[in-house]
Amino acid sequence: MSKKEYHVVSLSGGKDSTAMLLAMLEKNMPIDLILFCDTGLEFPEMYAHLDKLEKFIGRKITRVRAERSFEYYFLHAPIKRRNEAQFCVQFGKHYTGYGWAGPKMRWCTSVLKDIPRERFLRSLRKEHKIIEYIGIAADETYRLLRKRNQKPNHVHPLVDWNMTEADCLKYCYDRGFDWNELYERFSRASCWCCPLQSLSELRKLMHYYPKLWEQLKVWEKQTWRKFRADYSVTELESRFEFEKERLAQGKPIKGKEFFTELRKRLEVMSSE
Repeated sequence: MSKKEYHVVSLSGGKDSTAMLLAMLEKNMPIDLILFCDTGLEFPEMYAHLDKLEKFIGRKITRVRAERSFEYYFLHAPIKRRNEAQFCVQFGKHYTGYGWAGPKMRWCTSVLKDIPRERFLRSLRKEHKIIEYIGIAADETYRLLRKRNQKPNHVHPLVDWNMTEADCLKYCYDRGFDWNELYERFSRASCWCCPLQSLSELRKLMHYYPKLWEQLKVWEKQTWRKFRADYSVTELESRFEFEKERLAQGKPIKGKEFFTELRKRLEVMSSE
């Protein structure tokens, strides 16, 4: 006996998945569940957007979370390391937790998003054939090459409709969703504490969200892994402040002289 199809919209809350959801509703496409995986690390504007969206469409957005908080996995989860003795020598003591994510160790995506989503959908799959709608824009087709996006039950409506990222943002703006200017500040509205953000976006994070920036500094003092391969959070702060000084003096914030002076400042800071 074949299972009945069950249509799930995977909603990140960003411009692409929001545009996809709104367009699907306008096209009267079947939707049985709208699923949002809450990392607990979204920008305040994102949570406000989700509440507004839920009220606008008149439907419930199902929100799922990992069993424990980001802070638990980041700082306290018991992690088995390949060479614990070498690790302790390198970092001076034993640390629990995953530490900051990196390009080759994006544990947060699996632990805070993928696992909670799959755990929630597992029970539904017993009785239904899950069709999952994913908001990949038409100019992001490189993402379709990733194994996780090649599942036969995944559908990518934005690609089918040839809607680019810019199209999606305009589509949302035209319907009154502006995330309180979040997309005027950042190109992507992902987790605010992500170390994989560009320097430009981290610079804006420090400027617009000083309380969140202070939280980064608190976390950094408690973990073993440097925030980025090139800068710690405090080093980034020092760099951004140095840039302000240079700009006020009419000096460039790039080039050999800039980086030479920046390196001297960071060396002084680390010796204090």
